[in-house]
Amino acid sequence: MGTENGRNVTIAMIARLAGVSVPTVSRVINGRSDVAPDTRERVEALLNRHGYRRRSPTRRTDAALIDLVFNDLDSPWAVEIIRGVEDVGQANGVGTVVSAIHWRISSARQWLDNMRTRSTEGIIFVTSMVNPPLQAELRRLHLPVVIIDPAGVDPQESPTIGATNWAGSLSANQYLINLGHRRIGFIAGPPHLMCSRARMDGYRAALGAAGIPIDDTLIRAGNFYHESGFTAGTQLLALPDPPTAIFASSDQMALGVYEAVRKRGLRVPDDVSVVGFDDLPEVRWCSPPLTTVRQPLAEMGMLAARTVLRLASGERTESPRVELATELIVRDSAAPPRS
Repeated sequence: MGTENGRNVTIAMIARLAGVSVPTVSRVINGRSDVAPDTRERVEALLNRHGYRRRSPTRRTDAALIDLVFNDLDSPWAVEIIRGVEDVGQANGVGTVVSAIHWRISSARQWLDNMRTRSTEGIIFVTSMVNPPLQAELRRLHLPVVIIDPAGVDPQESPTIGATNWAGSLSANQYLINLGHRRIGFIAGPPHLMCSRARMDGYRAALGAAGIPIDDTLIRAGNFYHESGFTAGTQLLALPDPPTAIFASSDQMALGVYEAVRKRGLRVPDDVSVVGFDDLPEVRWCSPPLTTVRQPLAEMGMLAARTVLRLASGERTESPRVELATELIVRDSAAPPRS
């Protein structure tokens, strides 16, 4: 710490002047190599100009961290994203702090207060919304932010990472159509999420391309969790002319449909074909193993972590939005309809 006109020259002041994060200035001061050359030169010039006095070299005591923030942690896909972030963090000597804010402003404030006390390199949000006051506060802290699969978030605010939800839904429904299904039920996710809307659009596009009229009675709302899949599946199977196949917008809802089928005394895929979305680890072990669209959750976490670390070192992202490819994984839960 130095002085300028009677004021203390702090790392935060240098970060603000350089337009970088506090961790980036710390890296320059500590002589770390993971800083872009032009950023290092700019920070060094400001340190010298403002007379910042460096402490004697000492062992770094604060471990570098990535903050990984979810709305909720009660879904298996959260574990996959955490695994991806952890893999990159461990490879770079960076720890991971996982938090859930439960859609509450008070929880977000508490997380923000806690985050200020640690050596955070950057933040990954796995959330449908980062509210404007929180965005403004993070900008003041000059901390890099990456958002995984956002809804309603301006991609210019922060880099975003998602999956090809529309293409994945399209391929799943085309697969069912190619098997001969014409009455395909659809269980949607929460309508305010971009990924839900994209999966709905993929379903409609597949049916439209095949000349199959959209039947709104075959569409049910869900929330990505087992119970909503069970409820929607029960409603669809109770129709006078029930679907011969059901595409659920998440694996958890697809497993809920399995239970609805069983409760009705039917079997998958003999009586009803079922396809999910996510490819969670457990679906290959259910009976029958679930055909689903693989969403590269761990890879999304890995890319988000790499992007945060690049931003923290002063590099820039090449694209504000990256979508990783989905893939249809064919197992045993879909078959041609009974004639």
